[in-house]
Amino acid sequence: MLQCACCAPIAAAAASLPFAIRAAPSKKTDLNAEQALQILRDGNNAFVQNRPRKVISDSKRRLELALGQTPFVVLVSCSDSRVPPELLFGRGLGEMFIVRNAGNTVDTTALGSIEYAVSQLGVPLVVVMGHESCGAVAAAVSVVENNTFFPGAIGSMIEPIVPAVLTAKAKGGTDLLADSVKANVKRTVDRLRAASEPALLEPLRAGNVRVVGAYYTLQDGKVDFFDV
Repeated sequence: MLQCACCAPIAAAAASLPFAIRAAPSKKTDLNAEQALQILRDGNNAFVQNRPRKVISDSKRRLELALGQTPFVVLVSCSDSRVPPELLFGRGLGEMFIVRNAGNTVDTTALGSIEYAVSQLGVPLVVVMGHESCGAVAAAVSVVENNTFFPGAIGSMIEPIVPAVLTAKAKGGTDLLADSVKANVKRTVDRLRAASEPALLEPLRAGNVRVVGAYYTLQDGKVDFFDV
């Protein structure tokens, strides 16, 4: 079998390990959904209090992860540079299976990623997290309020968010953007909970996975969980 030069160091490192270790399948997390959620809460509380958890990312940890990953949560989050999931929750390499896009929506690619993490990696918790001042949701609000047109892929990207804005607007709250962000999260949570594909349906029915929503406030760093 041909092997490129860039892969040689990895192959050499793997070859130096005992066969039993190299052949071992990836271990799944022992955590349940409640325990996973508490870890996220604790990590975020530390972040808010300016005492972030020290994570392990040395060569030993990287070598362990080369043999397989054991994440305990799937996080569907926004691509916004102000919302870095591992930092917000004080987690390190191999702990969070993250799906990010502008507006934290779930298309086919995102859904497939979630199903893979739950069905193949045994992840017990799925968190859908929106955030304060989300630009993608703000664009959807502008479509509803001002009939704004966004060209190219941007328009298609925010289209799934528009129904959430309409729902939030119908409730007549005082902060349409924040209400729309939360409504967008809730729509996605509800969609995942109503999954019909076995990869999600069976773990949900068996109580092996939980889907919850979350909202991140930029100014104080706090993540509030809802629909738990």
